[in-house]
Amino acid sequence: MKKIVILGCENSHANSFLEFITKEEKYKDVQVLGVYSDDEAAAQKLHDTYGVSVMSAYDEAVGQVDGVIITARHGDNHYKYAKPYLPSGVPMFIDKPITVSESDALALAKALKEYNVPFTGGSSCRFDKTVLNLKEEMKNEVGGKTVGGFVKAPISMNNAYGGFFFYSQHLAEIVMEIFGRYPKSVKTYEKDGKYTVVFRYDEYDVTGLYVEDSYCYFASRVAMEQTSGAALEMGMDIFRAEFDVFYSLLCGGKEEMDLKAFVAPVYVLNAIKRSMDTGEETLVEQAEI
Repeated sequence: MKKIVILGCENSHANSFLEFITKEEKYKDVQVLGVYSDDEAAAQKLHDTYGVSVMSAYDEAVGQVDGVIITARHGDNHYKYAKPYLPSGVPMFIDKPITVSESDALALAKALKEYNVPFTGGSSCRFDKTVLNLKEEMKNEVGGKTVGGFVKAPISMNNAYGGFFFYSQHLAEIVMEIFGRYPKSVKTYEKDGKYTVVFRYDEYDVTGLYVEDSYCYFASRVAMEQTSGAALEMGMDIFRAEFDVFYSLLCGGKEEMDLKAFVAPVYVLNAIKRSMDTGEETLVEQAEI
């Protein structure tokens, strides 16, 4: 039996993962020892629905588990929740935003490396079939070389979960998954509560559009001889895909990306935020792990 905990269970990931674990034969060897949230009502709701125990502290299961899922709404809690479990080397799923600060991202990455912790996480949008198709087209230069792209996604600027950082990784990671994990720079333009971000790569630019309260996700790629793209479906399949990666790690599988790529969204998001604040084009720093 593979014993896990879910730390920070205020969003739909915890419910989705528990649906898989408790109702599907494939995951019958996974046992959730407990759930924890600063929002006691959120944890209690999961107890009432799925019968899982409510933990009194996020670190109370250290040394008792084979894996950790971290899905707190506030990204500032992610490294904090992970830290006591890191020395045990158990696999971890860390939701978006992986962290809020670059310093936490670097500390987390170094600890994951030091303790040889298998890891996954980030935005579930990278598993949407449109994103995967565009990534494959990019790789194979379908329609010729890439000359640009466009991605639209929602944003939430006023919330109790880190403001800009709460929702912004979805758009950024869609761009990064298709076009490259580290753009050279970003520049942000604001108009009437909408934010246009230019992601500058060596050979092309990609435009991102953040829109408050518009939950239509869209991604496209422009090649020399064709343009392709579609609205993202954002169904349960993307939650299953990301959980399956974590489940594979529990079963001894290997990571799907390296540490530098894993924490890259934190560096891109901080560059976007600096550009928002200054109005200037901002270089994207890279993690030195």
